[in-house]
Amino acid sequence: MEVLAEAMAWLIGDDEDVELDRSRSYHGPELTLIKASTANKRRAARSFARLGEANLRQLIDEFEQRVDEHNVLHFRLNMDSLIQGKPTLVNTTGTGTVKGQAKFEVYAGLPADEQLQATFDEALEIAARYSA
Repeated sequence: MEVLAEAMAWLIGDDEDVELDRSRSYHGPELTLIKASTANKRRAARSFARLGEANLRQLIDEFEQRVDEHNVLHFRLNMDSLIQGKPTLVNTTGTGTVKGQAKFEVYAGLPADEQLQATFDEALEIAARYSA
């Protein structure tokens, strides 16, 4: 649990943004929900970039299938790859995955597709610096 929380803190860029919620499931066993999120635009861009160039390009290619009506992009990462600091997208909801979401703000008066592309371009540029 702590290792996964550390990996999520690395991904989000701040351990202060990671929450552990311990509770009991409907059937009784104890469970822990680990949540990491940020509303800080700069930190969110760096976090998105930590997904890596290959994953970002896959998200661009699959954007229409993964985005909902509220401009939230949904994806899953392999848990082991995230713990190793090399996140890998997966297309399964099985065990060993971490659910991810990225909320895109789209402002009136500007073409939505251009705004979305600009966000991905910024993340790709940051990702290229990380890998250099």
